[in-house]
Amino acid sequence: MVPFARPEKPLSECRVALVSTGGVHLPEQPRFDIDDPAGDCSYREIPAGAEELTWTHAYYPRPGRPAEDLDSVFPLWTLRKLAEEGVVGELNRRHFSFMGAIHDPAPLAEETAPEVAGRLLRDAVDAVLLTPS
Repeated sequence: MVPFARPEKPLSECRVALVSTGGVHLPEQPRFDIDDPAGDCSYREIPAGAEELTWTHAYYPRPGRPAEDLDSVFPLWTLRKLAEEGVVGELNRRHFSFMGAIHDPAPLAEETAPEVAGRLLRDAVDAVLLTPS
């Protein structure tokens, strides 16, 4: 696969997945380890139908700011709306979240990122929306 390749079909016909470094996870999933000096290279799988999400992040949610800010980091609800409107063909059955601020990216590059890439390939995902935190 070539990064930044021109899509082979219109977005309206694509299966799309979301991958974020926002530390997003389901409330029942383990929190990311924001105290690990090397950074937490693990990931969380988020089902497409998830209704309740939270995040482990040093800066979000900010006091006095609504939790809707989560959609700016992990725009699952926005993507659902775009799929309903036909802008996006369909959403993948699962999405993935990592933690940002990884100071030793070797485990990420060698293990967890290739594992997630393989899952996306097996799911026949056509496009991935990458969102940084």
